[in-house]
Amino acid sequence: MITFPNCKINLGLNILRKRDDGFHDLETVFYPVYLNDVLEITPASDNKTELTITGISTGRQSENLCMKVWNLLKKNYLKLPEVKMHLHKVIPLGAGLGGGSSDAAFLLQLLNKKFNLNIPGEQLFGYALQLGSDCPFFLTNKPCFATGRGEKMEPANISLSEYKILLIHSGIHINTGNAFKEIKRTVPAKKIKEIIQQPIETWKDELQNDFENFAFEKYPALKKIKDELYANGAVYASMSGSGSTIFGIFKKNENINYSFKPGYFNRLIDLN
Repeated sequence: MITFPNCKINLGLNILRKRDDGFHDLETVFYPVYLNDVLEITPASDNKTELTITGISTGRQSENLCMKVWNLLKKNYLKLPEVKMHLHKVIPLGAGLGGGSSDAAFLLQLLNKKFNLNIPGEQLFGYALQLGSDCPFFLTNKPCFATGRGEKMEPANISLSEYKILLIHSGIHINTGNAFKEIKRTVPAKKIKEIIQQPIETWKDELQNDFENFAFEKYPALKKIKDELYANGAVYASMSGSGSTIFGIFKKNENINYSFKPGYFNRLIDLN
């Protein structure tokens, strides 16, 4: 069986407070974007579960979330057979796009369906949350307003179907732990839930990502990308998550004359 895990962007990201459990309370809107990895599972003829990865390098395969998914389910579902997993990575790593979390969530659903594990939705959600704070989003994969760690979700009545998105990843790696230490946590005057219902042309002045100040000061090239996107006609531009992908949202009929830097990852994708 084959599935195609997609990525997400954050429309606004406010870090409200640090919790006693070490996590942070936040608010954001998750919006799916159809830049996809490819994930296939087949029965293992040699009775040994393995993961192979092509495309973008992901480091040590034993630390990949797909292996963690299989190990997590195998503990509770002994009938889960050994499998061969092949993951072709297209979504950049450490880019604020949730690619690893998406792979994990899609694999949870794929294993549940293929091997008739009959795991109820609430339990799948619990497994996903163990794997990453944004992992549960990919089980629903629809625009949503998220709070808590990102696991408390409600549908967001928003459609960007008249727009396209340009994703640019410079290859800069931002350490998420360091980013959380450096940002200034504040409760915003207006909630993202309210801002997102306004015309998209107003987002530029009100819809913020709290990680940007830290990231742009440390890596000026990221701010330059955002400024260039606006200069080329983006109606809204931002960093996604804790970075370092910068995205620009453009009207579908807009011509974009962006000068891409050598080595930068970029994709132009229609939004749904």
